[in-house]
Amino acid sequence: MSKLWQKNSKVSAAVEKFTIGNDQAMDTYLASYDVLGSIAHTTMLSEVGLLTALEQTQLKKALIEIYQKIEAGDFKLDAGVEDIHSQIEMMLTESLGDVGKKIHSARSRNDQVLVDIKLFLRAELISISASVQTFFTLLQQKSEAHKNDLLPGYTHLQLAMPSSFGLWLGAYAESLVDDMTMLQAAYAIVNKNPLGSAAGYGSSFPINRKRTTELLGFETLNYNVVYAQMGRGKAERVTAMALANIADTLSKLSMDACLFMNQNFGFIQFPEELTTGSSIMPHKKNPDVFELIRSYCNRIKALPNEIMMMTTNLPSGYHRDLQLLKEHLFPAFTQLRNCIEMASLMIQHMEVKKDLLEDPRYQYLFSVEEVNKLVLSGMPFRDAYKQIGLAIEAGNFTYSTQMKHTHEGSLGNLCTTQIAATMEKVVASMEIVKVEQQIKQLLKL
Repeated sequence: MSKLWQKNSKVSAAVEKFTIGNDQAMDTYLASYDVLGSIAHTTMLSEVGLLTALEQTQLKKALIEIYQKIEAGDFKLDAGVEDIHSQIEMMLTESLGDVGKKIHSARSRNDQVLVDIKLFLRAELISISASVQTFFTLLQQKSEAHKNDLLPGYTHLQLAMPSSFGLWLGAYAESLVDDMTMLQAAYAIVNKNPLGSAAGYGSSFPINRKRTTELLGFETLNYNVVYAQMGRGKAERVTAMALANIADTLSKLSMDACLFMNQNFGFIQFPEELTTGSSIMPHKKNPDVFELIRSYCNRIKALPNEIMMMTTNLPSGYHRDLQLLKEHLFPAFTQLRNCIEMASLMIQHMEVKKDLLEDPRYQYLFSVEEVNKLVLSGMPFRDAYKQIGLAIEAGNFTYSTQMKHTHEGSLGNLCTTQIAATMEKVVASMEIVKVEQQIKQLLKL
């Protein structure tokens, strides 16, 4: 097997198989980002005199051709090639000869993997943020559409006070704002350049780390080279936590939807084509989509703990343990995006039951409203509470379903615009357009 570090001795086949594991499959996630890192690195090498202008031009042209193959799905690791880094260097050497061998100057595979992972995580966080924003907008639209459709509110799964479908959906929209805030924090940690840390102790070459930071669109760099290596594991963990928060919101929404679809609730329903049936019960319309979203998302919620445990008690420096983090984290992005897309599909086609609270079974939801009316007329709260409580016990409780909530975030004042503004502020702080423009510039000949 072709390895960047191979000398004359051979590694046991059993050791080789065990240590590589699934890393070749995981490397496919990183392929395009390895090319981007190499373009930035070789550009910098030419600027500090470690490559000629001609060599840099040849390398960039060849690297862009490889990038285009990756984007077109026409790229794979050859049999016997250890990883993506070896594959790309081998392809460059085959086409450019000795020039291809120069791309590894002033670089270790450690910081090469690090920058690949940082670029991958950044791109995936950008993608997830776009999915979250789309779902957020949908929830807000549906919240406004159903702001006057009342819904029972529960505490301890017991009838509590009146809510509304607008209030319910708007709650999950605002939850996504906090989730996006956590995602923005993860993005800020990920958006730092580790390239140039080499094996974790820097390089004697006169490299310009600020230049590769600029070329790759990073906000700044991990200055301390030891910490740049220590950041592997931390970046994955904080990213996993950001995903877990979004997953938690989706999981809770899915559980609500499963309950509300239940015939004993009967609050919402969906077109038959979005539900599944039973092999023996012809009446069934099962919420399989929400059940699977709930399970996928609960699994994603375990990711931060998995990564935490896998990196527990590791000293500073690189360790092979870190290789396994990719297997747990990388597929989670696609899983979470799929869950957001399916939740969006379901909410888009959700039908709500009108005039739910006209049913006398929900009469006690309005007990607090009646207490408050007495208080507004001048009665002390404790006396009003007792009077309504006695009426309920005596079976002569009377009420009105007319609601007059006005304060911020209540039934009559959802603050949809204000919540949207907070989301816009968080997204704007990520400066995603700046990053995307820089990557486009990097890929120009």
